[in-house]
Amino acid sequence: MALIPSTMLPLGSPLPAFTLPDGDGTRYRSIDLLGPSGLLVIFICNHCPYVQHINPALAPLGREFAAQGVGMVAISSNDVARYPQDGPAQMAAVAREQDYTFPYLYDETQDVARAFNAACTPDLFLFDGAGALVYRGQFDDTRPGGAPATGAAVRAAVEALTNDLPLPAEQQPSVGCSIKWK
Repeated sequence: MALIPSTMLPLGSPLPAFTLPDGDGTRYRSIDLLGPSGLLVIFICNHCPYVQHINPALAPLGREFAAQGVGMVAISSNDVARYPQDGPAQMAAVAREQDYTFPYLYDETQDVARAFNAACTPDLFLFDGAGALVYRGQFDDTRPGGAPATGAAVRAAVEALTNDLPLPAEQQPSVGCSIKWK
């Protein structure tokens, strides 16, 4: 497994506007996904062991964050010609199997991943209710083959955001598989 770090988009960056379909073809707009307290955007894919490691924690976090007014969306931007297991039909199946409580969208052109300067899966971006980036970093400090994923780092960021507390200026980059560019 090649370990690729996030590029750490500058804090304060605006939420890129996008409209993308989920695996079943329903289209979603970023502005409609933004909750009153914010939006967590996470770039994932089906085949990455780092994503498979955190997958059991994603649906519970989606429910928890929604209750706090924070929307959540997952996006797959991988080249499905080279990685067909990351295609829309397979995405829809994974979303059902994992009981995702948030949309899992397909970025066929990879334009959205480029707008976020996303580099790896998972790559996380937390925006406040006004659409400004407040956290971009790791899900937690667990890794495949170790302790189960908890989402401790992103949970702490959401907790700070929703309680008007300062978010840490020093944030650890997310690490995982590289996005499979065309």
